[in-house]
Amino acid sequence: MPVGADSFRQGLEWGVAVYRALKSLLEEGGYSTNVGDEGGFAPALGGNERALELISRAIANADLREGEDIWIALDPAASELYDAESGQYRLPIEGRNLSSAELVDLWCEWVARYPIISIEDGLAEDDLEGWALLHEAAGDRVQLVGDDLLVTNVDRIRMAIERKLCNSLLCKVNQIGTLSEAVQAVEMSHRAGWTSVVSHRSGETEDTTIADLVVALNTGQIKTGAPARSDRVAKYNQLLRIEEQLGDAAVYAGRAAFRQPR
Repeated sequence: MPVGADSFRQGLEWGVAVYRALKSLLEEGGYSTNVGDEGGFAPALGGNERALELISRAIANADLREGEDIWIALDPAASELYDAESGQYRLPIEGRNLSSAELVDLWCEWVARYPIISIEDGLAEDDLEGWALLHEAAGDRVQLVGDDLLVTNVDRIRMAIERKLCNSLLCKVNQIGTLSEAVQAVEMSHRAGWTSVVSHRSGETEDTTIADLVVALNTGQIKTGAPARSDRVAKYNQLLRIEEQLGDAAVYAGRAAFRQPR
């Protein structure tokens, strides 16, 4: 996340620079540079933390400073790792299983060692006790984003606010079904002091509505994939056009998009 940039244009340039530096690192290491449907690289690294190590090197190789210019946001999609019968999280690539508390400890360890500013779906959608543990342990310094947990649903958001499960909403318009419901979800989140991230879906088109929405709702954060596929780049191009149209009135949120003082 190009948090230290002065403008959206500069932030996008930095993101592209890190993306290209990461590709070069993967090629040098003999890893695959095939991309998924969101444009992200999907190499077999042999360990989960290896991804963070490579991204940190890519930031440095792009002549940028981690923890100042660039911060890291994670989306481990923990629901995909969760085994409901055992109540544990399976990490098959590392051959180990973790309890909710152990997974929370892992996230906190990584937050201490890397410039991580946001974690999305750090626990499974039904592991409410785990979410509460993570919020208690790291909610004052890291943005904890609910996607599978909240599904852009005001009832789920209200429950998460009351139980202190997270502090940020991932807003997917076509997940909840209507634009008015998506706006209600963002407004409820902001009233609670949360942040909001307007997001794409995995199966995207070149429609740019979410680029307009992130500006209209003043969320300051968008999640729309790597600068590698036309369906993703279209959103970035629209934001560049909006910034140009607004001129001096355009404000790039940067650190102000976050409530947590990392």
